[in-house]
Amino acid sequence: MSRWELGPILRAMTRNKVGAILIALQIAVTMTIIVNAAYIIVERHNMMQRDSGLDEPNSFYLTSTGFGADFKPKRVITEDLDLIRRTPGVIDAIQINAIPISGGGWSMSLTTETGDDADDVNTANYMTDEHGSNALDFDIIAGSDFVASDVRWRERNQTDWPDKALVTKALAESLFPESPWQESVGKTVYIAEDEPVIITGIIDKLQAPWIGWNNLEHAMITPEYLVSESTRYFIRTEPGQRDRLMAELESTLADKYPNRIIRDVTTLTDTRERSYRQHSAMITILTTVVFLLTLVTAVGIVGLTSFNVNRRKKQIGTRRALGATQGAIIRYFMLENMLISAGGLMLGVVLTIALNMALIEWFSITALDWFYIPIGIVVLWVVGQLAVLGPALRASRVPPAIATRTV
Repeated sequence: MSRWELGPILRAMTRNKVGAILIALQIAVTMTIIVNAAYIIVERHNMMQRDSGLDEPNSFYLTSTGFGADFKPKRVITEDLDLIRRTPGVIDAIQINAIPISGGGWSMSLTTETGDDADDVNTANYMTDEHGSNALDFDIIAGSDFVASDVRWRERNQTDWPDKALVTKALAESLFPESPWQESVGKTVYIAEDEPVIITGIIDKLQAPWIGWNNLEHAMITPEYLVSESTRYFIRTEPGQRDRLMAELESTLADKYPNRIIRDVTTLTDTRERSYRQHSAMITILTTVVFLLTLVTAVGIVGLTSFNVNRRKKQIGTRRALGATQGAIIRYFMLENMLISAGGLMLGVVLTIALNMALIEWFSITALDWFYIPIGIVVLWVVGQLAVLGPALRASRVPPAIATRTV
């Protein structure tokens, strides 16, 4: 950009300061919103892609609720699990107290030493038997799995805990941050500050029920059956067999004991969709906002440039008569837009950072990654240049003869 081009552009802008300022402000506000919105969209999308550790496409669960004096929970649970596991197409099945990523479950605090002043670590708690690793599709990466003799029945209102447990790698690292996670095997942790539980195995991954929880990867499994008339079975099937077995097992279990109902037959896929529904809706809303704001900004640039072209037709014709090429006219309006955009984008950088700091304070989101700002600058600069191109091409086609006309 030479000073011979810059001078006329700046003088023309000073004669229409309001229009230039409004477009610059529009660009600044658009950048502020779309950069922060894009960051939130990516963050929510990454959250939705987190691996639960389960074989989600091939897993489902259901609830069995019995009633009447003749209903014996221990016998029913034992017979149900045996029946389900023997059903062709079933890989394994367990009774479980809560479903990962479902939104509802059990949690507790663990400490590595006794006493009220001991630092605690929060975790989700799952109760299941020695089939848990096969049904929930996790691997024991250190230590050993449960065996049948480890599993006990937890009666109603029972408050004590088994003396052994499996924990996720993430939980082991949080409990014993100063040593390798493999060394957590055999160590003792405490429930309710004084009840000891020995970690007998470390599992690779199992998420908690609450997707918005900071400790989502913290999970502990204790070897227990729950004595209850209402119980939940988690079933893992062979690929392609899930939908067939959902209907088949619902009917089979309902027929086996007339004094109970089978309800809430649900796939893990549906559970994930329901749990992340708010995130999905937010992504859709923010994507729409980003698109509309970008479109409105582009339309504003087109409108301002078109107004300037119409207002300066005689000036453009004069320049053409004096030898200005069509390319020079196009470059004039492109450079003018670039100057306006530069001012708006500089202000936009400041506002973007300020809004992100406010969002961190208000909603505890993570700080904006630095590269979103230059990406936002480039995107809006390109949008501005494309928006001004149409009016600039029309300006370049203004004939030199118009310079001789009078209004």
